[in-house]
Amino acid sequence: MAYRSSWMTDDIASFSEQFRRYLQTELAPHAMRWREQKMVDRSAWRGLGDMGALLCSVPEEYGGMGLSFAWDAAVMQELETWLPEMATGVSVHSVITAHYINAYGTHEQKLKWLPKMAKGEWVGAIAMTEPGAGSDLQGVRTTARRDGDHYVINGAKTFITNGQLADIIVCVVKTDPTKGSKGISLVVIETEGAEGFRRGRNLDKIGLNASDTSELFFDELRVPVANLLGDGEGQGFVQLMQQLPQERLGLSIQAIAAIERSVAITTEYVKERKAFGKSLLDFQNTAFKLAERKTEATIGRVFIDHCIERLIAGDLDTVTASMAKQWVTDKQSQTADECLQLHGGYGYMQEYEISRRYIDARIQRIYGGTNEIMKLVISRAL
Repeated sequence: MAYRSSWMTDDIASFSEQFRRYLQTELAPHAMRWREQKMVDRSAWRGLGDMGALLCSVPEEYGGMGLSFAWDAAVMQELETWLPEMATGVSVHSVITAHYINAYGTHEQKLKWLPKMAKGEWVGAIAMTEPGAGSDLQGVRTTARRDGDHYVINGAKTFITNGQLADIIVCVVKTDPTKGSKGISLVVIETEGAEGFRRGRNLDKIGLNASDTSELFFDELRVPVANLLGDGEGQGFVQLMQQLPQERLGLSIQAIAAIERSVAITTEYVKERKAFGKSLLDFQNTAFKLAERKTEATIGRVFIDHCIERLIAGDLDTVTASMAKQWVTDKQSQTADECLQLHGGYGYMQEYEISRRYIDARIQRIYGGTNEIMKLVISRAL
């Protein structure tokens, strides 16, 4: 039943093997401590930078590896499989935030910001969601008022991944509140020494406990106009829509890797666990459940590989990416639930990996656009 992704070259496979060993030996032993402290150590970010695992598809000129998105996909798969505590944060940093800067930043902006992100010296975040605006980005209320050669930013963001650690934030703001979606812009905030910028609580979530998720507040925060992304105001909504396919594919890559890992650890568990004198795998219900999940994992893997190929080719559309995000994250939650059931009472214990995968899976159907929004996007294309 061996399967190799079509985009998985020998070079990527060799890198993945080295990266896997690094994660297992150097970083994974700290995972439970990170969950307890609700934050990953900064040294881990620098370690990923030293491994060349950050900003893989950003040009070498700007500190990246100058490779294709296939390398980003490989990094995300290995992280989700062996160190899920860092997978979401790295996805936001490398697959999302850095690519807004790479796609819309000037040469000077990219030279200033991206090399530090590639080295793991700076942690990146993107601030979209607000207390009163989630999937409906047109409803954001954070404003950026022009005052000479600065913007004065006022407002609040919430549920911001990497918010406690972020050194650089791509912030969604209204530069003209009277123009609806055409009044939205993206402004980059450098957080060090920024007067008027404040981090709120590191939010207490039911899952993804090692991923810091924060409230952010802006009170007359002055940011240079030179930090605007794009060649003019009002381009933010279009920029957000253009980057959604890659963002949603990143979440889908995490989801399929989580499915495969859940099936693998559960298969091993039911082979070893005995009941009524035989292994749990010898019971037809157990075998059939895992057969179904293995089949769905393979279907999902083939579809996600297709999406990765399309993204590399430059023609992954929003509808297809939405299909991937909706279907695979739904299956991630269902798989984690059934695999936990097959662990019995032990599955409810946090010392068992499947319990952590069960609680971590729940957010996947919400962030990056809820799965209900995904269905709306898909249905409009029918």
